[in-house]
Amino acid sequence: MTVNERNVQGQGQGRPPTEGLSASDRLRLLAGVGDDVSETEALRCALHHAVAGLGGPGGMVHLRSPWQGAGLRLMLTDGLPPAGTRRWRDLSGKDATVPARAARGGKCVWQPAPAFAEAFSRENSPEIAPEDFPEHPRMLADCGLASVPLLAPTGPLGLIGVLSVLTSPAEEPTTEQRGFLEEVACWAAGHLARTLAAPRGTNPDLWPERPGGSRLQLALRAVRVGAWDWNIRTGVLNWDESAMTVLGVDPVTFDHRIETWVNLVHPEDLPWVMAETDEAIRTRSVYSVEYRVRRPDGTSGWAQARGRVILGEDEEPFHMVGTVWDTTQTHAARESVDHALRHMSDGFLAVDTGWRVTFINLEAKRALGSAPELLGRVLWDLPFARASGLKDKCRQAVTTKRPVGIDVRSPADERWYHLRLVPVPGGLTVYLTDVTEKRAREAERTAADRAAAERSARIAELTTALAEALTTDEVVKAVAEHVIQPFRATGLVVVAVEGDRTRLVGSVGYPDADLERIVSYPLTVKTPTSDVLNSRAPLFVSSVAEIRARYPKLADVPTPGRQAWAFLPLIASGRSTGCFVLSFDKPRLLTGEERTLLVALSGLVAQALERARLYDSEHLRAKELQRGLLPQHLPSPPAATAAARYLPADRRLEVGGDWYDLIPLSAERVALVIGDVMGHGLSEAATMGRLRTAVRTLADLELPPDEILGHLNDLVSDLGDDFYATCLYAVYDPTSRTCVFASAGHLPPVVVHPDHTVRISEIPTNSPLGAATPPFDTVEFAVPDGSLLVLFTDGLVEASDRDVDQGMDQLTRVLTAAVSADGPEGRHDTDDTGRGPSLEDLCDTVVSALLPTGEQTGDDAVLFIARLRRLAADDIASWSLPQDPVAAGQAREHIRTQLDAWDLDDLAMTTELLASELVSNVIRHAQGPVRLRLLRGRTLVCEVSDGSLTTPHVRRASATDESGRGLQLVSALSQRWGARYTASGKSIWTEQPLPGPPPAAA
Repeated sequence: MTVNERNVQGQGQGRPPTEGLSASDRLRLLAGVGDDVSETEALRCALHHAVAGLGGPGGMVHLRSPWQGAGLRLMLTDGLPPAGTRRWRDLSGKDATVPARAARGGKCVWQPAPAFAEAFSRENSPEIAPEDFPEHPRMLADCGLASVPLLAPTGPLGLIGVLSVLTSPAEEPTTEQRGFLEEVACWAAGHLARTLAAPRGTNPDLWPERPGGSRLQLALRAVRVGAWDWNIRTGVLNWDESAMTVLGVDPVTFDHRIETWVNLVHPEDLPWVMAETDEAIRTRSVYSVEYRVRRPDGTSGWAQARGRVILGEDEEPFHMVGTVWDTTQTHAARESVDHALRHMSDGFLAVDTGWRVTFINLEAKRALGSAPELLGRVLWDLPFARASGLKDKCRQAVTTKRPVGIDVRSPADERWYHLRLVPVPGGLTVYLTDVTEKRAREAERTAADRAAAERSARIAELTTALAEALTTDEVVKAVAEHVIQPFRATGLVVVAVEGDRTRLVGSVGYPDADLERIVSYPLTVKTPTSDVLNSRAPLFVSSVAEIRARYPKLADVPTPGRQAWAFLPLIASGRSTGCFVLSFDKPRLLTGEERTLLVALSGLVAQALERARLYDSEHLRAKELQRGLLPQHLPSPPAATAAARYLPADRRLEVGGDWYDLIPLSAERVALVIGDVMGHGLSEAATMGRLRTAVRTLADLELPPDEILGHLNDLVSDLGDDFYATCLYAVYDPTSRTCVFASAGHLPPVVVHPDHTVRISEIPTNSPLGAATPPFDTVEFAVPDGSLLVLFTDGLVEASDRDVDQGMDQLTRVLTAAVSADGPEGRHDTDDTGRGPSLEDLCDTVVSALLPTGEQTGDDAVLFIARLRRLAADDIASWSLPQDPVAAGQAREHIRTQLDAWDLDDLAMTTELLASELVSNVIRHAQGPVRLRLLRGRTLVCEVSDGSLTTPHVRRASATDESGRGLQLVSALSQRWGARYTASGKSIWTEQPLPGPPPAAA
């Protein structure tokens, strides 16, 4: 056939050729060959598949020759003429040919053209005549050669042989092709190793032929490869025996004309086959066509031809050589696969590298739309492909060469499909599975799981809240917050058993009238509450009709807003302590899971209420104890007004070992005390109470601060070696505006001056009570009028995130800002004198800054702030008296004059009498100097001082005694009296109430 003829016949409409079996298909065919197949048949089958898989013109198999050392002997050929393989029959182990190198190296070896021709040359084979092989040298001279050793996987056989395949001249096999060739060699070597290891006789025929089974015949027919050579210029066509077998041509009658082949091609396929042939010659590209064959014997089938163009000396197309093999079974298998894919229950479609749909089955058409134009369309043009993320997933599958899954909702039927995107050579396959019902079930299961998780979370929250709840009110509040909403309830009532009746503990969503009705029924009346308490079993009522049927006596009781109930017994310590009622605004039949949860909840609530009941009782006793140990109301003498805050570390008891006190002393002086017993709790509170009582007792004895601490140290030491306490004792004298301090291991006070300067006083710390060795050091310094004296314990300034020094620095900053007129915290209500912020507000400010709300303290904390005021000079009168009997008269004269000036004439006679007795005692029993002083404060103080340290004592005088009645007279006329030691002696004082309200301090 001439080129012109081919051009004319190639003008018909072409059809793209299809490829043959893939490498995986061929390996599956080989895996189906059983061990009953002979060695020769197995090798021939493997060789056929290897040649077809690499698309070469032919191949051969050498076996290791035992009698030739490491030599190789030709066993089988495929597609090669006998004359062309004579040189390859026996190869030396040291040969430089490709098979010998593969045998020595134990791995695949490839050599480009002319690998085959180097061995087939006239110099090396002079016995070969040109007429024996007229055409094939041109084809074989331009071929490369790939050889792979046949290595037994196990056993002593080792190298069995070498399998070789002719390849393109300079196109090295790809990694995939090498892998395929090695897989075929591995299969063949494994098959030979198993059969050679089996017992056999002395038959000289090493591998006898056995009757072929159906699987072997299928494999051989599928890979029978023939070689052909077409002289383009003369039209002469040569086929080898295998090619003639594939095309059904009789070798005897074959006339070597190209027209004979043309007549074998099916008329419907001939136009595009000719067009592909002409295109390959014109572009000098690889020639590959698959067409239907009409054999001379009347049978038909499919054949695949593959070849390439060989140029002549004039660089023009001269020959086309190649191979041909039968693909009838491949088409049958493909049609079977197509039928299965087309009618399978899941959707399936395939796209090529240009993302065009090349195949779509019936289910995919139904899911995506039945429009016939789906084939050939670009995937992204389909409505379902516009789903978010689908394009990225498709590209991801192609890029990573790994399957990817995604759920997409089809707009055609509004159903959900799971798309499994599987990359394949030349495109992408998409499997569609309807998951609408599955997603619906998963959504229901997810919703149920979410509801259960939320309910469990609520239960966990309730457990935590109940663990933190201390009082019964807090328990009811926790139950209401964590139970009503999860169960969609609208009301809650908790009652406790008291005798034969119930007591309301707490409620939510119930009016007072209904609550009164609930607790009005005694337990002897049959009600849901009495039944639950008596039976100790829960009761669930789903409607109003049900509760009226169960309890006819309650039929007339209105139930506004309540249509269903859950009555749960509260059982603690093995006894029924109350009832927990949950109500709903609609008829409600609770599920088994909900009932189980409510029963579990009732147990938690019962335990929490029992703990809260015990806490309430213990807390009440603790508060009563604390109320008795600490001052309930601080006195307000003219010299000082004070405010305090006590914050216990144990919130359950609200008691501890810290204390404070403001004690009025004689001569309008005041004592300010603060202390801290180590630890916190009831035991420490009891110790604190003993110390506070001792301080007040010692203060009434007018002892100086250092002696008071000495006595307290003895008291604490007597308690045991594990008892320690700190204490700061200060005495302020408003007449001299001085303050005397003595400390036993306590933090120093902070003084806030009227000019808003804040200073930490430097006083001797000494050791704590219980570890100190008296005497205690004291310090005295002047305090300006209107100053604030701030006393505190370490619990106020020390915390886990700050030490004492940092806490005191923060305290001084807070005080500075609070008392400053320009500070952000300085806008407080002023005290009654208008001199500064209210002490109550100042305490709140300091506590909130140093101990924020909700912050747990590790120790008890006390803040004690006192505003110190001097006694006005007009309220002080003092005179020196001679140590002579006339001193009594002078004293009376001074008193009359001063009381007249103060408008206290009503007290003149009594005061004169008191002063006369005191001065007379001094003149008679003491020594000078003698001094008289009057103080007008909250009382009228009359004070006589002398230089003696002798303390006066009241004697019981008989009826005949002429002396001993003076101090009895003093005790009878004054409100109270006493004596105190001073630096120069002693002072005896009396106090009388003023007739009117005391004047305001200056």
